[in-house]
Amino acid sequence: MQVTYFFRKQTHGFHSIETLFSAIRNALPESVSHKAHFVRFKSAMPFAVLLNGILARFAGGEINHITGDINYLALFLNPKRTVLTIHDIEILKRSKGLKKFIIKLFWFEIPIKKAKYVTVISEFTKRELLNEIKTDSSKIIVIPNCLTIHTKPFNYLFNSLKPNILQIGTKPNKNIETLIAALENIPCKLTIIGKLSEKQVQLLVNTNIEYENLSNLSSSEIINAYQHTDLVSFISTYEGFGLPILEANVVGRPVLASNTAAIPEVAGNSALYVNPHDVNSVRNGIKRLIENPAEREQIIKNGFINIQRFSPQIIANQYIALYETIVKESVA
Repeated sequence: MQVTYFFRKQTHGFHSIETLFSAIRNALPESVSHKAHFVRFKSAMPFAVLLNGILARFAGGEINHITGDINYLALFLNPKRTVLTIHDIEILKRSKGLKKFIIKLFWFEIPIKKAKYVTVISEFTKRELLNEIKTDSSKIIVIPNCLTIHTKPFNYLFNSLKPNILQIGTKPNKNIETLIAALENIPCKLTIIGKLSEKQVQLLVNTNIEYENLSNLSSSEIINAYQHTDLVSFISTYEGFGLPILEANVVGRPVLASNTAAIPEVAGNSALYVNPHDVNSVRNGIKRLIENPAEREQIIKNGFINIQRFSPQIIANQYIALYETIVKESVA
């Protein structure tokens, strides 16, 4: 079997999809040959889309797998042998007017219709997608993301007097403003990975929270951040998956998580859940983790069990099963 993985143009600071499928490809058996094809143009202008599509058609393999963001490539590839992965529909939900019409038509409706199967990374994303797009639900297959960092549990003495709290991401859905408000008057250090806006910096200054802001980290630097934190905050208002939960699980850190979107589906019983829209709920959750060592230890133990569901080998096997189904159906 030969699989061609289609990726968006390589761009500094945007590599989550590439990292994910690198881990999956590395877990494929030798019987599956595979190659990567990166589109030439980042632009979504008609000429760039057309040229990207033509070049993709020549790069097609026995199985074509569009890994995300460049959904429109499905218009140019063999419909009987194409898999499209959709990570979330956040861009569709926040778009309006003509822009939403174009995105919905060319990034979702037509590509979904053209692809043989569409994989989504959570049951939540599947429900969201089916609420927006009319299609046969049987062609939408849930295959979760896998863990992409390579590390082991790291022993670290919890600092209950002044814990280091790790926050991954600063985009609006990451809900950092609520976290900042919740942390006011709680002795702690907040480590934030991702570029802060001026408004977010001002909020941190106004609440007098000690913080460290890091960005553009390597994989080893991200692992180091997890290893030297006391707890991980992941109180997003919207997530199609939630990889930081798994990263905290594997390192052995307690997680404070939202009770919404795909997060409970991913975390299971390896997190303490709070209402991400309620500052008091978030504050009480943070205090509870700081003050209850037995509960922290149980969450950590549950995390070690939870992470087993998301190994690269297990997820790669799910994709292989789908590829084999496509090959069988294409010759039937």
